[in-house]
Amino acid sequence: MADIEKPIKFSRHALENLFDRGASIEEAEQAIRTGERLPAQKGRIAFRKSFCHQAMWKGKFYQAKQVMPIVVEEPDRFAVVTVYVFFIGGVR
Repeated sequence: MADIEKPIKFSRHALENLFDRGASIEEAEQAIRTGERLPAQKGRIAFRKSFCHQAMWKGKFYQAKQVMPIVVEEPDRFAVVTVYVFFIGGVR
């Protein structure tokens, strides 16, 4: 089991994707600390957590969003390589 207290370091790529895809640093960190842990490609770890959204995103209203950081677990930290965001329950 991962040490959820480890520091979290975001790559530049992850930060760019995070904001472009509609999530915050706090949501990504919360997904890592309290979300579901899943295996990912190349020995990485995906952490998945759903959040109540109830807001517009790119012209559509969404009820929820799921934030999924992809992480390399290092001995002393979590290194976030990218972040995926999935919006759920869209209405025009």
